[in-house]
Amino acid sequence: MEFSSKLLENAVNEMSQLPGIGKRTALRLVLHLLRQSEEQTFQLADALSKVRAEIKFCKSCHNISDKEICEICANPTRNKEVVCVVEDIRDVMAIENTSSFKGLYHVLGGKISPMDGIGPQDLQINSLVDKVKSGQVKELIFAMSPTMEGDTTNFYIFRQIQDYNIKMSTIARGVAAGNELEYTDEVTLGRSIIDRIPFEASLKS
Repeated sequence: MEFSSKLLENAVNEMSQLPGIGKRTALRLVLHLLRQSEEQTFQLADALSKVRAEIKFCKSCHNISDKEICEICANPTRNKEVVCVVEDIRDVMAIENTSSFKGLYHVLGGKISPMDGIGPQDLQINSLVDKVKSGQVKELIFAMSPTMEGDTTNFYIFRQIQDYNIKMSTIARGVAAGNELEYTDEVTLGRSIIDRIPFEASLKS
């Protein structure tokens, strides 16, 4: 792809590094920004700059937040004894959209995947185990995507906490095996939370 401007080429190259954005799509986006007013473009640039520089991770659940403790963890009406274990913030958003869960979350920041060089030490598993050890959690809901990596992560956590007096359940398999949680429709996902099953039972399926 030939460019008449080095500035344009640099902008396209940077934009094309985003997931799912190729060079042609990046070019369309950059040209669109050039057609917008300077104010709109600078507002976008400012928002991206602030989200990178000022974003925080909740000290309790590791969810992305504007404050030290996220709004969900700080909400006194949430059930603090039930914790839903998810891969990342997109899964929190997906479950929250169902309005079917009133507990708290624990965001692992990924899933165990030896092929990608991701082990338990790379995830927020130790802090989850510490929550269980403290006795403040009565039930863990495993809500990882029903993939091999998700199941491996669930089982690893199960092995770490199986000796503690805590209920463990997993979302019902109305969520198709192999699907990413964030792409599951809200009705199916909400029902899978409500109809969750004991984790030990999922090991036999």
